[in-house]
Amino acid sequence: MVSDEMINTRLTKDTGIEYPIICGAMYPCSNPELVAAASEGGGIAILQPVSLTMVHGFDKPNRKEGLRAGIRHIRSLTEKPIGFNALIEKGSEKYFQQMSEWIDVALEEDIRFFVTSLGKPDWVCEKVHAKGGVVYHDVTSRKWAEKGKECGVDGLICVNDRAGGHLGELTMEEMYEQLSDMGLPLICAGGIGSEIELAEALKIGYDGVQMGTRFIATDECTTPEDYKNAIVNAKENDITWTTKLTGVPISVINNSKFKQNNSWPVRRLLKSRFKHKIRVMITGISFWRMRAFSKGKGKSSKDLWSAGKSVETVNSIESATKIMQRLGQSIEEEML
Repeated sequence: MVSDEMINTRLTKDTGIEYPIICGAMYPCSNPELVAAASEGGGIAILQPVSLTMVHGFDKPNRKEGLRAGIRHIRSLTEKPIGFNALIEKGSEKYFQQMSEWIDVALEEDIRFFVTSLGKPDWVCEKVHAKGGVVYHDVTSRKWAEKGKECGVDGLICVNDRAGGHLGELTMEEMYEQLSDMGLPLICAGGIGSEIELAEALKIGYDGVQMGTRFIATDECTTPEDYKNAIVNAKENDITWTTKLTGVPISVINNSKFKQNNSWPVRRLLKSRFKHKIRVMITGISFWRMRAFSKGKGKSSKDLWSAGKSVETVNSIESATKIMQRLGQSIEEEML
């Protein structure tokens, strides 16, 4: 087997990981056991603070110290690096203050890899850089990549048209072509479900990949089994999008009761000066519904089953650690 030192990209340098693979943050699916298991496999998993505190029970005595306890619990399960997800869209001052506090806790607990999304990350970069950490930022186009670079981000998570969750409009090839001259590490996010897509992304020139859907269908993920099975059974053509969950397009598994758009009054508000507040409101409602089904309260609502087109190559429920190791070893074999 090739030495781990031979897998050397800007992502592995920034994070100190063996394999250039990120298990992306997922609400409500990023439970501590999943985060630990994926990181243990040699990549890096990103914890989602809202999920950790509000879904998975780490909210005592308050959400600040609950997050600290959650991070320490993950640390008890793995000594490998973990990352932190900061959704920083403005809209709720209370949420903004809570996220700022959470970032401080993460830094105090020696997390040094941060992924930001849905907002201007300059203030996060300032906090993280002061502690010697790095910030990668979710982008869907050149416009947002340039804004992120102006804010001082260290890398770009390039969300393409095959992603789960919030998706982009460009293919992985188009994203790379648009952003390859920016001088920052580029991470392919979307459509990566197996060794085949991983190899393709690295061949294009990406410094690594981010995967989400593949890690939902794992032994360690505590999301309902019918959601996991839906991912295993779904094909690429079963994936569509909706704005009903967050106010912006998000990939989901199609079903008979599916509705793609919000009502016309909500659509008008999403185009108004109140759009940020409306998105926070819509997302909040979805978050509470997801929290309920994730905790086993009521049926697992099919309209909440977010997934990307990588479902095409997800054929079984396995250990997240083994998946990460197999993907990493495929890179080593390719290098031979």
